[in-house]
Amino acid sequence: MEKLTNKEEEIMHILWKLEKAFVKDILAEIDGEKPHYNTLSTMVRNLEEKGFVSYNAYGKTHQYYPIIEKDIYRKRFLNTTIENYFNNSYKNMVSFFAKEEKISVDELKEIIDLIEKRK
Repeated sequence: MEKLTNKEEEIMHILWKLEKAFVKDILAEIDGEKPHYNTLSTMVRNLEEKGFVSYNAYGKTHQYYPIIEKDIYRKRFLNTTIENYFNNSYKNMVSFFAKEEKISVDELKEIIDLIEKRK
């Protein structure tokens, strides 16, 4: 499974949220500057070619839906990120967020509690 571009990920998040959508529905959900309809349509077709979405045809109109689950993509993306940026260490990742003050002591305690409960 290949890594998606930021725009492709944005489209996938919309499709995961909506479950099924026409290009016009996806366009309506995009925050900020919206791409041209034809540009968005091309990006969705690229996602189809990459095996992330499929569609139901209604004449010349297509209703798209995700065929890759969000959890599966998230696991793959996170594993790759941890390998590439944290030397394949979850400890290094958590330490990074602690140093950047992106995780609180209470959140760390919650994580420890979750780990201890799994034993």
